[in-house]
Order: sequence, then structure tokens, then C-alpha cells
Amino acid sequence: MAGPDKEYHVVLRRYGQLNAIFLFGGDVIALISAWFMAYWLRFVAEIVPVSSGYPDFNVYLVSLFVVLLIWLIASSITRLYHYLSGLNHTREVIRLTSTLAWTVLLFAFFTFFYRKQSYSRLLVVLFMMLGPVFLFIVRRLVWSFIRRLRRLGVDMRRILIAGTTPLARRVATHLEAYRTLGFQIVGHLCEGGEAADVRVLGRLEEVREVVEREKIHEIYLALPPNSRAAQEELLNALADSSVDIRLVPDIVEHMRLNAGIEELDGLPVILLSQTPLLGWNRWMKVAVDYFLGTLALLVFSPLMVVIALVVKWTSRGPVLYHQERMGLDGVQFRMYKFRSMRIDAEAELGEVWTKKDDERCTRFGAYLRKTSLDELPQLFNVLRGEMSLVGPRPERPVFVEKFRTSVPDYMLRHKMKSGITGWAQVNGWRGNTSIEKRIEFDLHYIENWSMGFDFKILWLTLWKGLINNNAY
Repeated sequence: MAGPDKEYHVVLRRYGQLNAIFLFGGDVIALISAWFMAYWLRFVAEIVPVSSGYPDFNVYLVSLFVVLLIWLIASSITRLYHYLSGLNHTREVIRLTSTLAWTVLLFAFFTFFYRKQSYSRLLVVLFMMLGPVFLFIVRRLVWSFIRRLRRLGVDMRRILIAGTTPLARRVATHLEAYRTLGFQIVGHLCEGGEAADVRVLGRLEEVREVVEREKIHEIYLALPPNSRAAQEELLNALADSSVDIRLVPDIVEHMRLNAGIEELDGLPVILLSQTPLLGWNRWMKVAVDYFLGTLALLVFSPLMVVIALVVKWTSRGPVLYHQERMGLDGVQFRMYKFRSMRIDAEAELGEVWTKKDDERCTRFGAYLRKTSLDELPQLFNVLRGEMSLVGPRPERPVFVEKFRTSVPDYMLRHKMKSGITGWAQVNGWRGNTSIEKRIEFDLHYIENWSMGFDFKILWLTLWKGLINNNAY
């Protein structure tokens, strides 16, 4: 569930500042080392002979300060110093390399306008190659240093959790996972007797004594819905205390896509779910859909004409086939495809899933479905604004009514405009495969949507998504 996790990330960014300072300092050392090493390889070791004379070292020293300033700008673009959960070695290298690429790009842009001094392109290439290596090595050392500091108790926040509910344990698990940010779970307060498998330091009414005895810095309230009176009593007991208090309402269990907290003229409003396509994001995705959709239609129009002729020639009936599908916000629309089945395909069995080696498919239609070429007319749906190039695949209303009651969170996929291709499809979850897995991938796409993610899916569609064993 995205809601609670995103709220935790706000806390993580707030308390990740000390880490960010250490990491930035380490990155500066790594960049300086990579720059000097690139200079040494180019002009001292001369891995490629210098033919136009040796430059003034001071010029490259000044340029280094420019690079460091540009690194600050690039890191804000890539959000490099925003703490992320699940940051493994591969993701860290990708983030560092991306930031360095932006730095080199902006530096090249700077040198294009500042023509008083020329710079060695080979040195910049060497810097681009050496940078990720130096950055990663130094970062490993910095992370080791940070963990050592935390083990020594430096800048640790002692946290008390009021409650022993599943939500309270979930909060504890999340915070313990980020001990390197300075979180230390001291224990829990309970309403009744001691709870198994958690350390209980006292009852809720003893909160003041526990706070003073354990030198608590923060309290997280994660109480059940029927504990309103006990919660009020606890808050009153801490009214004159300097301890930080954070409330995790039980409603977070119902928070779904892009959930969070907003403010309406000073009134806090909890968002349980919403589409990520708001404001600029929406218009950016629409613009890309129209531009790439028009381009794709121009590129594939000769092929579409050939397919139309073959469909007409090999079987009786219309070239195009349309079905009612359900898209964004549950609105129905007609989705177009090249006809791949006999015109009486649903006369006997009605509305059923297509199966492998389906006898209702024409010979050419089976080929179209296997190669996904029957989906090309949906480019018209994109240009009409009914679909997007990338998004959850739209389903027929009859199946939507079936799945909305049997598959948890199924209707959340309608928070995004339907797509010709999607994250589930490029990962093989198409055709008569697990609905639950398809929903899992669709929701992951919506929760993590970005234009970069869309481009990645489009590339994967061209690379491996057109022909699939589950396409039939």
C-alpha cells in the first residue's frame, strides 16, 4: 500500500540530512579524485600522445570548481540526496552515473558558451568513466562510517511507539529498517497486559514516566480505532512535554494509490487514492501520446494497409473489430483492433477469454494476435484521447464487473488512462494469465509513474513485448 510508505519517506527525508551531508562530502572527494586522475592519465601518463601542447593546470583547477557547482544542480535534478528505500548497489550506481551524466552534459553546455578556454574532450570522457567507480567506492566507505556512528549512538532518535496493534508493529518494522538514519525503537506502550514478541515498557497511562525514564525523543501513536479516549488522555499527559509526537491513524490501512496528506485552508485532508496524472504531469503525458501516436501512425500506416487487405482477402467480414472497454475513471469507450476471429466467434460461447490455439481465430488472425499487430488500430484510440500509449490494458465491462468483486484493488487500475502496452504486458502478464499478478504490476506502474518509466515500457515493448508466448 503506497500511502503509509510515502508518509514514512517524508520522515526519512527529514532525518536523512546528516547522511546527506556525509554522502555529499564523500561525493566531492570522489569527484575531485576522478578529475585529477583523468588529468593525470591525459597529460602526465599520456595514454594518448599530446600533440597541441600542455595546458595550464590552473585552468583545469578552476574548471573543477565549476564541475562541483554543476554537480549540485545535477543532484537536485536526479534527487540524488533524497533517501530511498531498497537502495541496493545497482540502483546506487545508476543514480550516481545519471547524476554524473547530467553534470557532464551541463558542463559541455557551459563550455559551448564560454569559448575563452578549450578543454580536452578525452579528459572529460575519462572523467565520465572514472567518476562512477570513484563515487561508488567512496560511498561504500561513507556508508560504513555512518553505520559505525549509529552503532556508537551518535545522533540517534530514541522512539517510543504507543500501541501494539499490527499497524504499530508495522511502523516499528519500517523505522528499524532505517537505523542508519538514526531511528532507535526503544519499546512500546500497551493498553492491557504485555504483548508477545514486542518490548512493552508500560501502559498508556504511564507514558510520562516512560518518556522521562527512557529519555524518549519521539512518540508514534498507532492505536486501534476504539482507543480515542486513551489517546486523548495520553496527549493531555504530554501537553507540557518537549517530546515530538506523530500520529499514524488506522485509516492508513485503507490508503492506496498516491495517498498522502493535503491541507485545505489549514484543515488537514487525508488522500486515500488519486491518479498521479495531475497538473503538468497530465499535459506532458497527453503531449507525448499525441506526438508519438501520430509518428507511430505515419510509420506503421503502410503496414496497416497491407494487414487490412490481407484480413479482407483471407476471411469474410469487416477489417476492423471494436469492443466496449472500460478506461479511465470507469468510462466506457470503443477500442479498435484488426479483426482476428470469425464474425460469429461469440455466437455459441458468448463473452469468454481467448485461449491458446483458439478455433475461433482465423489463420491470419492467429498470426496477428501472436505478433500483437492486431492492436495497431488502437493508435486511433490514442489520438482520440480514449487511450494512452502506455497504461493498464482496458478490459471488457462484463469482466470488470466480475473482477471488481473478486480481485482486491482491481478498480484502482482505472485511476490511469488505459494503454496499448503496459508494465504487466512487457513482463509477460497478458492473455489468459493471473489477474492478481497483472493487477500487481499495473498498480506498481501507477504508483511509480514517470515519463521515464513510460519510455522504458515503450522500449521494452519494441524489444521483447510484441511477440509473447501468452499472446493468443
